Amino acid sequence: MIVTTSPDLSPRTFGNEERLPRVPLPTLEETCERFLEWSAPLLTAEELAATEAAVTSFLQVDGPGRTLHAELVAYDQQPGVVSWLDTFWPYRYLGRRDRIALDANFFFLFEDSPLGQLDRAARLVAGSLDYELRISDETLPPATQRGQALSMDQNKYLFSATRIPGEVQDSSRTPYTDAWPGPSRERHIIVFFRGNMISLDVMDDDGRPYTVDEIASGLRAAMASGATAAAPGTSVGSLTSKARAEWAASRQALLDAGNAEVLDVVERALFCVCLEDFTPASPLEASDNLLHGDSGNRWFDKAVSLIIFADGTAGYNGEHCNLDGTTVISFLDTVLEAPEPPSGGDRVPGCALLEFTLDDTLRADVLAAAYAFTVYAADTATTTLSVDFGAERAKALRCSPDAFAQMAFQLAHQRAKGHVGATYESISTLQFRHGRTEAMRVVTPEILAFVAAMDEPAADADTRRAAFRAAADKHVARAKECQAGLAPEQHLWELQLIQKRAGGTEPLPLFDSPGWLVMRDDYLSTSAVPSSHVRYWGFGSTSEKCIGVGYAMMPGRFDLYLSTPRAVSAQMGVFAGALADAVRELEELLRDD
Repeated sequence: MIVTTSPDLSPRTFGNEERLPRVPLPTLEETCERFLEWSAPLLTAEELAATEAAVTSFLQVDGPGRTLHAELVAYDQQPGVVSWLDTFWPYRYLGRRDRIALDANFFFLFEDSPLGQLDRAARLVAGSLDYELRISDETLPPATQRGQALSMDQNKYLFSATRIPGEVQDSSRTPYTDAWPGPSRERHIIVFFRGNMISLDVMDDDGRPYTVDEIASGLRAAMASGATAAAPGTSVGSLTSKARAEWAASRQALLDAGNAEVLDVVERALFCVCLEDFTPASPLEASDNLLHGDSGNRWFDKAVSLIIFADGTAGYNGEHCNLDGTTVISFLDTVLEAPEPPSGGDRVPGCALLEFTLDDTLRADVLAAAYAFTVYAADTATTTLSVDFGAERAKALRCSPDAFAQMAFQLAHQRAKGHVGATYESISTLQFRHGRTEAMRVVTPEILAFVAAMDEPAADADTRRAAFRAAADKHVARAKECQAGLAPEQHLWELQLIQKRAGGTEPLPLFDSPGWLVMRDDYLSTSAVPSSHVRYWGFGSTSEKCIGVGYAMMPGRFDLYLSTPRAVSAQMGVFAGALADAVRELEELLRDD
């Protein structure tokens, strides 16, 4: 994203929101047609026939699809509804019942800095405060893409935003809501060090941010107050790594034990700063600790956690329910390229060690959560990969950089696992009001033909190039469909959720059809967030057979972080090697075109 001061657009942060177009709601026929087209390449003839029959039933004049879609159309037309997805997103993210730590949160590893731990942490805090204040007074320039305004709505949920666990569905405690109108006026952050939690003021009583030197002094005091490692069973942050209903029960137990006030301090804080007392041995070790790390030194429900290691290596871990990578990276890029913040000053930030009232049962709960998450994290295999390639080289080959990356992924997967599998790619839709992402399903008939041609001994170079070009062109066309808000999956999923929320029990065969089940059963879950200030970024895999692929194709580099369950880690290793080979092979093939 880029920023603008165009006279045709408001310079206020949220000044263009009402000018943005609404997310289009496709007709039921359009969505079902795309669903069949998108799922067909993954199905046998028998599976496709069964899926077509389920779609036909869903589309009947008196069928359930018509009724559910009519309800969605009516909802979209209600006063105050900005997008037909306004109800979908809370169910999509807050309704998940597994753990969000590692499974949903994502991380960014920043580029190296010559600054040590305290100085870098202070700079990151100062930059974040400046960003927060510019959001609050709406002086942060709105973002645009190709001259068009993009939604800035997600920026409301960067600071003082905390996910709250619930037994059936979570909630989100944030500013800019009926319960918390307007921007946050909180003045403190939460500092984690050696499993201790410290509340640190970063603004004075008049709401003026402390200087970078004053913040460094406050961080030093916080580290001193937490210098002794927390006693076993007292690092309550570990509870945020539990599955959501279990964490909800634990949080209620904390409240019952008299911890309402201290929980309020944590949940209202602007953001978290997690200080580690070790130096990672490699970018991979740093990335892994950003993704999960010591759960006692985290609050995974917080929207923003800045994590700084002993040598100044730093990164981010964030909760996903209100934030997507595009919004987060705009924030981080601004902070990481910010000029030297104000220094000097002799104000003394307030600093207080937070102590929870814990009985033996709660301590045992904390210990059990920490142990379970350590085992869970150890069961995840990860690797980083930097391939000798970049966006400029892709463009020189007359190819979309993202299409090139996805073609390489498909060829590598075919060679690593012997088949093409369902692949998810996240596509941003910030050009719409309340726009977030669309779920792109990558595999097309053209991709099947391409990967077959690449390993067909009888196929010559011209045949392989033609197959690549056809597959890449189809990829670009499908991505444009997604950018236009026309992908089928979220539309159908919301229809399913409408019935579920109403307590309906009528069977909906479409959602048990092979097409629905196979298309969404990811072998690759991919997302691109390019930034010159980030070395690697990533997330956990989404199933027992999935490889999570966080990637960034920059002008001169192509960096990836891969994750998968350890039981199938050997396949991920083969995939990584095959991917590097595929990139070299495709570049050579296209160079001769």
